[in-house]
Amino acid sequence: MLNLKRFHNLIYDELELEIKKWLCDTNYILGQRVEDFEKEFSKYLGVKHCIGVASGTDALVLALRAMAIKMGKEFFSREDKIITTPLTFTATAIAIIRAGATPVFVDIDPKTFNISPEKIEEYLQKNPSGVVGIIPVHIYGLPCDMKSIIEIAKKYNLFVIEDTAQALGAEIQGKKVGTIGDIGCHSFYPSKNLGGFGDGGAISTNNDEIAEIVRKLREYGGKSRFIPENIGYNSRLDAVQAALLKVKLKYVDKLIEMKNKIAKKYEYGLKDLNDQLELPYIPDGMKHSYHQYTIKVKGGQELRDKLKEFLDKKGIGNFIYYPVFLHKIQLFFKLGAQIGGALENAEDVSRKILSIPIDPITTDEEVSRVINAIKEFFFST
Repeated sequence: MLNLKRFHNLIYDELELEIKKWLCDTNYILGQRVEDFEKEFSKYLGVKHCIGVASGTDALVLALRAMAIKMGKEFFSREDKIITTPLTFTATAIAIIRAGATPVFVDIDPKTFNISPEKIEEYLQKNPSGVVGIIPVHIYGLPCDMKSIIEIAKKYNLFVIEDTAQALGAEIQGKKVGTIGDIGCHSFYPSKNLGGFGDGGAISTNNDEIAEIVRKLREYGGKSRFIPENIGYNSRLDAVQAALLKVKLKYVDKLIEMKNKIAKKYEYGLKDLNDQLELPYIPDGMKHSYHQYTIKVKGGQELRDKLKEFLDKKGIGNFIYYPVFLHKIQLFFKLGAQIGGALENAEDVSRKILSIPIDPITTDEEVSRVINAIKEFFFST
């Protein structure tokens, strides 16, 4: 539901210039352009290290592998458990399994849709054995309760890897997500707030040792490509992606500001539907980056599905993120995944959520069309 063409047309000349420079170069993998972007991205986040990789999924895998190596292991084992949320893209669980560990799905907060620190604590009180880390996912662009999560992690001696794939630019008390845990994992998939022109990702950290391990892992596992020290990967950010991302990075905060203005219009325009809808909840001190604008239909799945069908017929973009939550995917359990307690909130939320358009270039007329359609649906039912 992001109109990339609209935005790219606004900065077309800048993008074209970088492509022409790249075409005249012979350094297409890593190199100066990647280093320049990494420095700018580090500065933007306010973090010591940024390492560009091939995708957001790879960022998670390499981050997990780096933590395993730091703990004296090449890979995690199935006895090593990592707590995460069932409300996220499949890549989060896939990365945990690829790194050798076992994902444990813990329930979410029904208002923020993020993983619940209280449910994490409940699980750890009963099942502390084998848990090595937590991956909080800042879903839809809203930061998790990182203060509580970090406190829990310190109490149980766990690492914290932030999955910020949907939340670049989101903040907690002025501090950007991806800089609070041990590692932040970022995605530059085209639809993200900082989207590339293909796949791309990055890892952010203030830890020198972790940064050094990740730099080796992204290029076959050693300081030299010919002498691996660990089992590594071919996971490098292309120079052309880095050059274009560096251009777009200048506009990220402006785009997020525009999305927040659209969110305010939705909040005002839909205020008469408090009995029918729950709009995004933002705790004090948090800044939402609105990768998605996700509403909750209080009437349940049948009414949600009817609203979706109604919007479809009117040609208004909408989607259910995600049609299947991770604790419903049997493959993960065949590979050892576990459920960390009752997932009542996740079950309830899965039947009620619907995302509506939040393109930063959306016009007032387009926003009004969405609002009026939703009102028409509820006032006629």
